[in-house]
Amino acid sequence: MPSKHLKLETYINKYIELWDFYGVIQVIQKGEVLFENAYGYASIEFGIKNDMDSRFSIASLSKQFTAFAIMLLYDKKMLDIDKPANLYLPSDMQIDESITIHHLLSHTSGLYNFTNFEDDFFAGYNRMDYSRIDFFQKYINKKPTKPEGTEFDYNNSNYNLLAWIIENVSGETYGDFLRNHIFFPLHMLNSDVDDGSKTIKNRSSNYVKDFDATIKSPYFNEKFSIGAGAIVVNCEDMYKWFMCLRDRKLLSEKVFIRFFSVNQNNYCYGLEHHHVYGTNRYSHGGDHLGISTFMQSFFEEDICIIILSNNEAINQYRLGNAISDILHHVEVAAPTKYQEVPLNKSQLEKYCGTYLKDKIEVESINGKLYFTRFAGNLHIEIYPVGEGEFVRRYYDQLNPYSIIEEENGYLSFFGYVKETL
Repeated sequence: MPSKHLKLETYINKYIELWDFYGVIQVIQKGEVLFENAYGYASIEFGIKNDMDSRFSIASLSKQFTAFAIMLLYDKKMLDIDKPANLYLPSDMQIDESITIHHLLSHTSGLYNFTNFEDDFFAGYNRMDYSRIDFFQKYINKKPTKPEGTEFDYNNSNYNLLAWIIENVSGETYGDFLRNHIFFPLHMLNSDVDDGSKTIKNRSSNYVKDFDATIKSPYFNEKFSIGAGAIVVNCEDMYKWFMCLRDRKLLSEKVFIRFFSVNQNNYCYGLEHHHVYGTNRYSHGGDHLGISTFMQSFFEEDICIIILSNNEAINQYRLGNAISDILHHVEVAAPTKYQEVPLNKSQLEKYCGTYLKDKIEVESINGKLYFTRFAGNLHIEIYPVGEGEFVRRYYDQLNPYSIIEEENGYLSFFGYVKETL
């Protein structure tokens, strides 16, 4: 019977054959490295390949560090997570008085969610010079869309506000607080907070596809990610973080119990919880421009799975779940790609048009279909896999996009109806 090492190597190698993956994968159980490897380029421009010491932006994997920092302050009785957040926010950044820190941590604040297609935050405002108060006033200081505590809504605003609470209560910048109270005590010396300007040694650049070419990821000012993203780490440090949570370091047992408590939608504080394989799994992913990350922790079994990527070729959730299936003796089907359903030119052009100006457009170019983003500056090839269903050519997409014909005959994409001439 093949060993876990061999099963992991066989599956991962077959998966990587399908996708042009840049990044690292590491699987450790009880201190034994079952699999680790680095792929692709840290810098195409300088011909530098990724290695196991490469440092990656981790996007929303950062949220667990923000949540942990809040719990450190809670443990020191410098704040109460069940009290209104306004008590700990600056006077010029007040939100609805009924929203507690707990609501922010658990994504149940009901605050307006600005990460949508309509707002001009992405590829617009987020490329501007950063002003904390202006950012707060334009995108966060809005009337809540639902009562606090009633509904889970994953919202970066919650974690932006938590970062500002950390700064206001501690008197340290968010980056300094994490370094002084988490990174340094855990000897995570390859971890940092990207402020959009600093140089970070061994950091891998982020890449995406435009047509069939690999290009630099569109610019995003990381200052806008404070609390919700922007942390840069390597595999070694993420494993040190795993050991901190496994061994319950830095926090009291009572506060750790609260940190790991499950709220709505299987969400704890900066981590998701699921009971699978007869045990507990804590996990989180990160998705952003040129970033695909995922970490799964099985503390009772001492299993840590880390996937860090500086391009978007893989579906890190599919790959990570396949790895955990293999470790738990679940049969895993060989990785495959969606089969293309041939359509002629007129059939393809039926789907072309503007669904949301400068944000959601579909074009036919040289017989290929493209989902065009950022005012026509990024062209993502999509191909048909069924009636009105499409997937991206160079990315492992879990669920196809649907372009739906409504009852009135008009087409809609992401819920937006195609504009007519």
